[in-house]
Amino acid sequence: MKLVYFCSLAAVVVSQAAFADEQTLQSFALKNHVLTMQTSHGQMELRLLRDDILENRFIPKGKSASPARASHAVQLHRALPGMQLEQQQNLLKVQAGQMLVEIQKSPMRLRYYAQGRFLFEDIVSDRTENGLALTELAVQPDEVLYGGGARALGMNRRGHRLPLYNKAHYGYEEQSLQMNFAMPLFLSSQKYAVHFDQPSTGFLDLDSQKNNRVVYGAGGDTRTYQVLAGTQWPQLIDAYTTLTGRQPMPARWTLGNFASRFGYHSAEEALKTVALFRAEKIPLDAIVFDLFWFGKEVKGTMGNLAFDKDNFPDPAGMMASLKKQQVRTVLITEPFILTSSGRWEEAKQNAILATGKDGKPYEYDFYFGHTGLIDITKPAARDWFWQRYAELKTLGADGWWGDLGEPEVHPDDIRHAGGSAAEVHNIYGHEWAKLIAEKSARFYPKERPFILMRAGYSGSQRFGMIPWSGDVNRSWGGLRSQPEIALQMGMQGMAYMHSDLGGFAGAVDDDELYTRWLQYGVFQPVFRPHAQEEVPAEPVYRRDAAKALAKAAIELRYRLLPYNYTLAFENHRSGMPLMRPLFFAADAGAEARTSASAYFWGNDFLVFPVLNAGQKTMQVSFPRGHDWIDFQSGVTYAGGSQHQLVLSSGTIPVFVKSGAMIPMAEGLQSTEDFRVADLNWHIYPQTVSETKASEGQLYDDDGKTRLAWEQQAFALTRLSQQHTAEGLLLTVDEKAGRRYQSVPRQWTMYVHGVSKEPQIITIDGKAQTFSYDAAQKLLRFTLTFKPGTRHQIRLPGLQQVRG
Repeated sequence: MKLVYFCSLAAVVVSQAAFADEQTLQSFALKNHVLTMQTSHGQMELRLLRDDILENRFIPKGKSASPARASHAVQLHRALPGMQLEQQQNLLKVQAGQMLVEIQKSPMRLRYYAQGRFLFEDIVSDRTENGLALTELAVQPDEVLYGGGARALGMNRRGHRLPLYNKAHYGYEEQSLQMNFAMPLFLSSQKYAVHFDQPSTGFLDLDSQKNNRVVYGAGGDTRTYQVLAGTQWPQLIDAYTTLTGRQPMPARWTLGNFASRFGYHSAEEALKTVALFRAEKIPLDAIVFDLFWFGKEVKGTMGNLAFDKDNFPDPAGMMASLKKQQVRTVLITEPFILTSSGRWEEAKQNAILATGKDGKPYEYDFYFGHTGLIDITKPAARDWFWQRYAELKTLGADGWWGDLGEPEVHPDDIRHAGGSAAEVHNIYGHEWAKLIAEKSARFYPKERPFILMRAGYSGSQRFGMIPWSGDVNRSWGGLRSQPEIALQMGMQGMAYMHSDLGGFAGAVDDDELYTRWLQYGVFQPVFRPHAQEEVPAEPVYRRDAAKALAKAAIELRYRLLPYNYTLAFENHRSGMPLMRPLFFAADAGAEARTSASAYFWGNDFLVFPVLNAGQKTMQVSFPRGHDWIDFQSGVTYAGGSQHQLVLSSGTIPVFVKSGAMIPMAEGLQSTEDFRVADLNWHIYPQTVSETKASEGQLYDDDGKTRLAWEQQAFALTRLSQQHTAEGLLLTVDEKAGRRYQSVPRQWTMYVHGVSKEPQIITIDGKAQTFSYDAAQKLLRFTLTFKPGTRHQIRLPGLQQVRG
């Protein structure tokens, strides 16, 4: 690899006289693959964690320099071999994998490069701000900066000083500086990322002073960060999710429709709601119980963690009845034990609560009552909390909702077994999800848990956390912020970030807003309408016109189940989010770097959500490199073109990439109805100019077994298409794991955009019957095969029509 060294960095390199407390490099040694440098202020260590991940760790003088420390976020710790040093008069060059670091000795500076590209400069100093140790990086003037967790600020977060303190923002709309996921991470449009490996509260300043500086401030002595770099976005996402962990495969029902509101007051009310879904033939997979399952009132009952016997006299019977109707039960839980709850004395006796300086349970007031807080960092408290989940699981509960886990109110002077409030606050939800994930794996090793959480930290995805964007206002402004939040969080590993569809806060009865939000939700990771009960969130309680549009959206969601489940598999294997920014395209223009008004759903769909009231038209720009086919009308648009579209109330603009092959299912009322043997494939031929073969895939397992992929209990079907001299060649090739329960396939294949009826279609050289619809330019035939086999389909003379 050729290395390019930059001599002129005037735009980013800090003046050598910038700070009085700068450090100097005094000595260094490379031992056990770790470069250890003694500085005037302490010890700095560089270690290569992967070919494209480098870690920097600094221990101030007088502090412990233990060889390893616990990280809540990072899974990679072992230093890899291959670090090479080159010393010059005032410069030390360190080559490590794809990374190069130029270390200026006095005053000390670290300049990072990857694949010959300059990334940024670490201004090594010993500065503090309000007791927080600072890490200061000089970045380039034209970089767009992303990350910092969940915020509503626009895709380019440069210019903002972000509090690193998980905090709920009730009723937010288009602007929210501080929300439930404050992650110490930023990503650059130059395709690198820096993760600050310290969970304590602090701030991340993304050049708010307009001086090309990123400043990270946090408590604690040791300062650690990891630098990741790639040449393409998928490489960078792969690196970050390798560093912090990958999302496990969710249960298939996670991708279905949820009935949810604040909240169902009785078993009778919940069963009636599910019966309406079934009567209206609106698909449904789960029902979510908010806090009324354990108490009749909003206030005073939190911490009961047991069904209210008056309104839920037979919870096991209720959940069994729901399960017979193919509906799963999800229960809300919170980490607060009120003094007025039925568990207060038990909590005190078992010493499971965070304490004050006197060692007694710390009591305080918040919205729901006078309370204590479960100390999630204390082993005994974790065991006690898990026992409540185990009891509810025995009754029939299928999933868990962890609410208020910031924690919503968390006094500064409260004490945890794992540290101070500042040290524990941002990892509280993270540790809560870890508790459920690890205990579930131990006691229910064959199942995939469902863990819906409102707060978390870097790496929470590896516990299977399903995050949502909090109590968004039920307004157009609230809807407009949702694509940005989901796209940003997907880049930060949390690929299942989603919103309360329809909006949560406020008694707003707006059918247009409701249906547009649900239409967007079809192409969002989790489809879960949820709201305050004054205006119903469930489509079965909406007016007829809105109900019909909502039903159509939900039915489309279920038709896309095999495609969406394959996206979940791709995320599990590579970390790639389900929702992807436009700039993920290799040939995206500069304007895409700050856009959240459109996005990719997986690799094949281009989605333009309708985000404004009364909107009749939309100006759209199509990404270059492919043609784009209207998913509803079949009209084809050239990549790179712009068009003014007339909007329909029945759908949002959605387009399929030329060369895409989309597996779809029909007639599902539950994800349990899904049968891989009976699918429809929708094939959108490449344009003749696209000479490279395009590929698609379908992943299948039983939808519920933990580690199905790892245990060879899966089938992976790959489709490819390519223009040849004769016409279109389709190849179907399937790999089945040895533990996969295979059944013969009989798939209906639809080829779109066919300009004229072909004379013959062959499968493995044998002529096949087919039908052709000239008006829709649609070709249809059947493919029958056994799992683990390979087939070639030839369509001589086939050309795609342009709209």
